[in-house]
Amino acid sequence: MQNHKHVHHYDGYLISPSAHRLPDGWFAANLLLTRGDACSEEPVSYHFDALDYFDSETQAVGHATAWARGWVDSRG
Repeated sequence: MQNHKHVHHYDGYLISPSAHRLPDGWFAANLLLTRGDACSEEPVSYHFDALDYFDSETQAVGHATAWARGWVDSRG
């Protein structure tokens, strides 16, 4: 499930968290990070699949969002 309402900017990155419902009912937390702006010729993207698994889509998206902020913060 890619839900664009969760997309936001954070410290130079576009954070796009999403949740994918698995056949067993769990939700995988996924993430797409894109760095770049209108002046950049080519933005750089990082895609992370199945960061962890959760009972709900909300939990999965929340985890991916928090994980993204930690990832960005750790790179200064």
